[in-house]
Formats: sequence, C-alpha cells, structure tokens
Amino acid sequence: MIRKQFAVLGLGRFGMSVSKTLSENGFDVIAVDSDPENVNEASQFVTYAAIADITDEVALRGLGLANVDVAVVAVGGNLEAGVMSTLICKEMGIPYLVAKAKNDRQKKILEKLGADRVVFPEGEMGVRIANNLSYDGFVDFMELAEEFAIVELAPFKDWIGKSLIELNFRQAYGLNVVGVKTNGKFDVSPDVDRPFESTDILVVIGEKAQLEDLLDGNSKE
Repeated sequence: MIRKQFAVLGLGRFGMSVSKTLSENGFDVIAVDSDPENVNEASQFVTYAAIADITDEVALRGLGLANVDVAVVAVGGNLEAGVMSTLICKEMGIPYLVAKAKNDRQKKILEKLGADRVVFPEGEMGVRIANNLSYDGFVDFMELAEEFAIVELAPFKDWIGKSLIELNFRQAYGLNVVGVKTNGKFDVSPDVDRPFESTDILVVIGEKAQLEDLLDGNSKE
C-alpha cells in the first residue's frame, strides 16, 4: 500500500478518531488543535501533534501541511473555522480534502469552497472514514474485527470481462465475494460465471493483509 501523509485539523471526538485510526493503519499523521490537552492526547499515537490555530495559514504552512497528501478538516461545529481551514488547505494545494459538516447548509458551503468530500460523522464513524482514506482503492471500507474487513470495490481493469470462476478469485486472492452491485441492484448470490462489467461494485470480505495485497497487486490505470 502506498504510504501517504495526512493532516487532521481539529481534535474533537471525530478528529481524534480519524487521527488514531490513520496512525494505527501505518500512516504519517500531523494532528493540529488549539487545545493543549487534545494535542497531548494525540501525541501518544500520531507522527506529530501541534498546538496551533487551524485558521492561521502561516502556522499551518510552518507545520509542513503543504506537503501532505490528504487533509481532514474536523471542525464541523465551527463554521468559520471550517471555512477558513478549507480555504487554506486548498490554497496550499493539498491534493485531497475531507471536511466535516454539521448540516446540509455547511456541506454545500464546503463543497463550493473545493472540499473533495464532506461528511457528517461522529465517534466511531471517524474510524470508518479514516479506513476509507487509508484504503483509497476501495469504494468503501468497514472494519469487522482487528484483522478482518468488508469492502466495496470496482473491478480492476484486468477483471473486466472475466467471471469469478475465470479469475479463480478465492484461491487467487484469499478473499470472498459476498455480493455484487449492478445498476443499483445488490445480488447476494452472484453468478460465478457472469463476466464483470466496469460499472459493477464487488462486496468482498477477508483479512486486511489480503485486502492490502489486492491493492498492491492490481492497478486500474
């Protein structure tokens, strides 16, 4: 899995959850908040935790945020801070920006400002968002246990036109396809002889290590 660098701005319940999960998944994480207690807690597991105003562009640039691959603006309860942080991240040229919103109005504002993804999460939902960012070759990622997960993914290029039988999927990847979404319909007993189409979404369950190997060994380019 390609190693990415993340920045999490705001260390409330959601931001802390995202920071911890990304760190546990093996990524470099810069966590920023104005509350020393939150920063001290995050420092126990992230790569670097800093006390700073997340609406201060000079401070954020000084922390090296312009070099991260993904920024998570985790301050949905404070619209002004969320807006300013989003603008700063976009101006720094961060490739992918996730922003937390409190309601639909905030979501529309953040999207207009250039946020690539706007979410409405709290608590354990932060874990799921972080896992989705970690395993970004998947459409969705949900942890089932410490070592197991269920994911949604589009067929890789060399899978299109081939069936589960032709791919020898279970033996080849050590994973199980438990369903296929086709044109909005979900089939929990997919036809093993049906060739995959580019618009299909596979629902796959297995060990995290095997899922990572799947991403490392395939490319949709």
